[in-house]
Amino acid sequence: MQQPTRIAPSILSADFARLGEEVRAMQAAGADMLHIDVMDGHFVPNITIGPAVLKALKAHSSLPFDVHLMIAPADPFIEDFAAAGADTITFHPEAGPHPHRTVQHIKALGKRAGLALNPGTPVAAVEELLGDIDLVLAMTVNPGFGGQRFISGQLDKIARLRRLIDDSGRPIDLEVDGGINTETAPRAIAAGADLLVAGTAGFAGGPKRYADNIRGLRG
Repeated sequence: MQQPTRIAPSILSADFARLGEEVRAMQAAGADMLHIDVMDGHFVPNITIGPAVLKALKAHSSLPFDVHLMIAPADPFIEDFAAAGADTITFHPEAGPHPHRTVQHIKALGKRAGLALNPGTPVAAVEELLGDIDLVLAMTVNPGFGGQRFISGQLDKIARLRRLIDDSGRPIDLEVDGGINTETAPRAIAAGADLLVAGTAGFAGGPKRYADNIRGLRG
């Protein structure tokens, strides 16, 4: 069953010179969780942050930390991000040989487990794991950089994922990340998304605009 829409601002679009202040401002503005994009310059063509930054940010927010690992291999770093304060750890099935084992590792550490699907990754990649995961992340851009344009062709995939999740009977979050703004958010929600990652649109205009940005995306 589709849940109420929640917004997870992506700190990839924050001012990194004042990251603690940005995180506090987003919590005060009504964000539901914080999305942390972890990139390694190998699995995706960009490098962002590691566990040390995540651990430092935990002192600035009580919101759940939604950590998206765009790294390969992912398995050697699961424990580090769990220890640093991740609440949900999402990885890509292409990032290791045994996705089910990775899910079980995340769950054994007491964290929520998510599976991310790139635009070219088929829905079938998630089907055998629906009994174990807590979140499916549908990428509506090719991962690696913020500010990209929403790939409309992924709406059908979101709708198919919605049906799979509903048929499973489990309360799995259907998260959408990439090109989310006030025009694309309603389309993603209509297709079945109930958790939206807001990068550029979330942080646009500075802290005084954050609450309005979140309200505009939530619909």
